[in-house]
Amino acid sequence: MTSRPRPPVCRMVAGIVAVLSGAAMIPLALLARSAGSLALGNLAIAAVIGVPCAAVGWLVARRQPGNPLGWLFLVIAVCLFLCTDGGEYAAYSYLLGHHLPFGPAGLVLDDIWGPTLVLFALVILLFPDGRLPSARWRWALRAYVVVFTAFLAATAVAMAGALAGHPIRVDSAGGLAAVDHPSGWFSAIQGPVALIMIGLSVAFIARQALSWRRAAGERRQQLKWLASGATVSLVSVFLGSSFGVGWFGVAALPISMGVAILRYRLYEIDRIISRTLAYAIVTGLLVGVYAGLVLLATHVLSVHSTVAVAAATLAAAALFNPLRHRVQYVVDRRFNRTRYDADRIVAAFASRLKDEVDLNSIRDDLAGAVQHALEPAHVSVWTNQRG
Repeated sequence: MTSRPRPPVCRMVAGIVAVLSGAAMIPLALLARSAGSLALGNLAIAAVIGVPCAAVGWLVARRQPGNPLGWLFLVIAVCLFLCTDGGEYAAYSYLLGHHLPFGPAGLVLDDIWGPTLVLFALVILLFPDGRLPSARWRWALRAYVVVFTAFLAATAVAMAGALAGHPIRVDSAGGLAAVDHPSGWFSAIQGPVALIMIGLSVAFIARQALSWRRAAGERRQQLKWLASGATVSLVSVFLGSSFGVGWFGVAALPISMGVAILRYRLYEIDRIISRTLAYAIVTGLLVGVYAGLVLLATHVLSVHSTVAVAAATLAAAALFNPLRHRVQYVVDRRFNRTRYDADRIVAAFASRLKDEVDLNSIRDDLAGAVQHALEPAHVSVWTNQRG
């Protein structure tokens, strides 16, 4: 009877596979770029999503080997790297006509891109410790696994049929035409399967959103990290589909989840959110002021455009600091209440300190201010009294 491999061995093997498959993307993409397969774009997207997933997965698997999220992140990263390698290898073999060995294997690897991204829904369900809250969600997880497995089996059958054909039909992106552009029975089952997977994914996201109301302390901060990373990723996907450069922001999701799972500087999320909102608001206001002043000066007052631009720039620069402080105060009051309350407590203590002369009262007041502002587990004040 053979013993199960130890977690460090599994982690080392997964890390080596991730590094090798990730490194192989670069030469393959450079070889296949002339085939019109968008090789460099696929390389960038796979690297932006896969590298953070690999790093987070390795760290979580190392620090928390019993947490399945680390291994899921590693699986996602390795699959993204392998499908990119396979796609570029297939493009070089079929589209460029080099007829390399193992070309069909490259076509098979190329088509695991979609199923790999679907695994993110499972990561969200099991966030942050890999456990499910109740038996009801265990049934949802089982339904997800059954549907996902059925979809993989159907895809495998469609691939086998496409590879059995002569010649093998490859589309302009270097993938199997029968899978990338399905028809017949495979096309008929894709719609219902996609709807079920989307419904389950929405339910998984809703589970985390609903748990926000019951969460407190570290759990609430972890959910803030998850929500922040998901928001940035969704905006990035929208920008990526519209402008082609927004995919880089998708890295925010695995990174934010890694921070939350490992509890690394967990409570800085309030500061990050408040600073991001404040600078976004200030930037928008200053751009509006700048554009308004330029239009007013050039179209209404008929001032020379160079002078108008210089004056508007100076006005925007002069407004930056006072506007930033005012906006930051308002944002902290709403989104970073801890810092706002602490500032108020310190300011009130400083105001009382000017009129206080009794050392014991000052000591008690200082201890109370520190307790309310920072909420430490214990507070002690030592004074050096002479005479």
